[in-house]
Amino acid sequence: MSGNDVGWMRAAVRGDLAEGEVLGVEVAGRSIALYAADDAIFATDNICTHAYACLSDGWLDGEVIECPLHAARFDIRTGKVLDPPATEDLKTYQVRVVGDEIQVRLD
Repeated sequence: MSGNDVGWMRAAVRGDLAEGEVLGVEVAGRSIALYAADDAIFATDNICTHAYACLSDGWLDGEVIECPLHAARFDIRTGKVLDPPATEDLKTYQVRVVGDEIQVRLD
């Protein structure tokens, strides 16, 4: 493993995530949401920062995920809160595709 590979973990297989979809996965004990939008893949924490709800059960509209519990909305590219009741941004993760494997970088 080279120095550039430190922290990268397998999250899913590319075929598991279609364009416009959200997939909840567990990576090294963390609940992470993977999003396929605009021909790219993004990753954030899967748990809403407002109340315990899985964002992967929410609604993806372009680059915005809406929490299924209280309709807080976040930008999947940056993790920024767009609409209350959430006030805390989501943690985001770097994503890369190696072969058919989606990998996220855990720091």
